[in-house]
Parts: sequence; structure tokens; C-alpha cells
Amino acid sequence: MKIWDISRPLTNDLAPWPGDTPFDFRLIRDIPSGGVVNLGSIGMSVHNGTHADAVFHFEEDGLTIERAPVDVYFGPATVVDLSSKFSANPNLLIEIEDLRRYQEKISDSRRLLVKTNIWQDSTVFPETIAVITPAVAEWLATLGVKLLGLDLPSVDPIDAKELRNHHALGRAGISIIESLDLSAISAGTYNFIGIPLHIVGADGSPVRAILWRE
Repeated sequence: MKIWDISRPLTNDLAPWPGDTPFDFRLIRDIPSGGVVNLGSIGMSVHNGTHADAVFHFEEDGLTIERAPVDVYFGPATVVDLSSKFSANPNLLIEIEDLRRYQEKISDSRRLLVKTNIWQDSTVFPETIAVITPAVAEWLATLGVKLLGLDLPSVDPIDAKELRNHHALGRAGISIIESLDLSAISAGTYNFIGIPLHIVGADGSPVRAILWRE
């Protein structure tokens, strides 16, 4: 069995969303200083690194993350590689026509992971990203898709105020995972798991996202 970790490492130099709480890990007790154990503490936004968005993140009365259906976050997933499209100009849209030729595989797996390779250095927050059009959410819903993951920090533009794509995906019943690391992944269908933590009342959660093939 071959396993790929597609999570961005949580480190103290991980670039947070501008203005968000950065990730911070520190030892508050350690054995060299006389402690019985090494004991770590973390401070972070639930949107640091690879994470799942709860609907509550963008809708006042949306489901919080502990109420999200767990089965959405594991099962077959199709990786579509659009990195060649964005290699010269990252300020472009992910459109239905980019995905249509993979329609059958996407429909069969019901989970879509989009590789753009735009955000290659996790320590530097990207100035601009590619995003889906709202029509993509509607089209994916017709295929029965229940999860969309991207290797980008958002499904909406960085300067967006209305979060049109978040809302479109929410209406379509499609869960969101952002900030994957798909740099080492080829296009194709894999087994996927990326379970959110059981954080009561939260608007999102970090996930450890894994692909594998038997």
C-alpha cells in the first residue's frame, strides 16, 4: 500500500491568513529542565494549515464542525491537476470546462481535490490565487459531489467580502477542505481521509489529510 500525506505541516513559520491567529507550538515543560515529561502547548486559528470549513464559518446559523457528517471526509477522491494552466498566471478561474473531461471519475468518487501548485511555499501567504466560479458548485452538485478540496487557502478570492463560492458550495451541500499540499500527487483516483477534530461549536478544524492506494 502506498500512502501520501497531503497536509501542510503545522509549524511556527506557517503563514496564516492575514490578520488571523498564527500557529504557535511551545514546550511548557521539558525533561532537560527537570520535568517528568515533555509537555507541549499550541495556540492557533482553526483555519491554520490544512483545514475543513464548517458551514458556520460563513453562515450565521450553519452547522458547526462537530455536526458535520463524518462520512463526507473519507472515501474515494479524484485529484484533478490544473497546475499547467496556472503555471504562468495564477490569477485565473477554475471553470467547469477545466473539469468536464474528468466528469465520470468525479461523479464516481464524489470527492474532488484540485491541484493548482500556486501556493508552493507555506511560509509565505500568496498574494493572489485561482478560485472556482460559483457555477462550478452547482455543476458538482449535479454529479453528486459532497467534498471539494484545494491546495489553496480559500475557495474565494483573498480580498473577497461576500464569499460567493463558500455560499454556493454550502447551498450545494458540498463540504470544503482548504490548504492541501498536492505538490507530490499525480492526477487520478485515490482513497482519501481527512477527518476534522470534534471541536464543539467551531467554525472549522485542522485535518490530517491522507491519500492511499492498495
